[in-house]
Amino acid sequence: MKITVENHTIEFNVQYGSRKKLSIHIDSAGFITVKAPNDTSQEIIMSAVKQHAAVILEKLNAIAKARDIPKTREYQDNGKFLHLGKYVHLHELIETDGLSEEELRVNLKKFYFASCKKTIGERIKIYQNQLKVKPKSVEIDESVTKWGSCSSDKKITFNYRLAMAPVQVIDYVIIHELCHLLHMNHDRSFWRRVGSLMPDYKEKEAYLAHYGQAMTL
Repeated sequence: MKITVENHTIEFNVQYGSRKKLSIHIDSAGFITVKAPNDTSQEIIMSAVKQHAAVILEKLNAIAKARDIPKTREYQDNGKFLHLGKYVHLHELIETDGLSEEELRVNLKKFYFASCKKTIGERIKIYQNQLKVKPKSVEIDESVTKWGSCSSDKKITFNYRLAMAPVQVIDYVIIHELCHLLHMNHDRSFWRRVGSLMPDYKEKEAYLAHYGQAMTL
C-alpha cells in the first residue's frame, strides 16, 4: 500500500494479526510495516500512516543519509566501510598504523571473513534448532553473484560480504539456505517454510538488491 503526503510517497506493507492496537515499524533498511488487528479497515490504516507521516519521513531521511554510498573506497583511518549494516571508520575495524593501502585491503578482507564466520556461527545455531536441520558443513567464501548457496550434499556456503549487512538480513540468508536442506528448489513449500520463520523476508531480499552494490571492497 502507499499514500502521498505533501508530494512525498510513503510505501508500506500491512501485517494483520491477533493484536489489539495498530503500530508502525520502520526497519534499518527503511522498509515500513504497519501491524494491525485483523478487522482493521484500509481507511483506518491509511489515516494512521498519514497522521504519523512527518515522523516517518524524518526517519526515512535519516536512514537515507546514513546509507549514502561513498563513491570511492578510502583506505585511511577515517575511511568508512559497512559492518553489520552501519558505516564504521576503518581504524575502528582494523589496525591501520604504518600500513600501506594494499596491506589495509588485505587485512580488511580478513576482518570481514572472520566477522562473517563468527556471526554466521552464532546465528545459524538458532535456526538449525527451529528447523531441526543440520548442514554437513558451513563455509565462508568470496562470490560475485551469490550471498549463499546450498549443495545437494548439504554443504552450505556464505559470502564473506554478508558481514557488511544488518544482522536481520544475515538471518534471512541463513534461513534461506537452511530451508534448502528441506526443499532444494524454490517452490511454494520452500517459501512457506522461509516465511514461517521470517514473515518479512521480502524486505530483506529488497535490502540486498538495493544495498548490495555498497557491500563490497
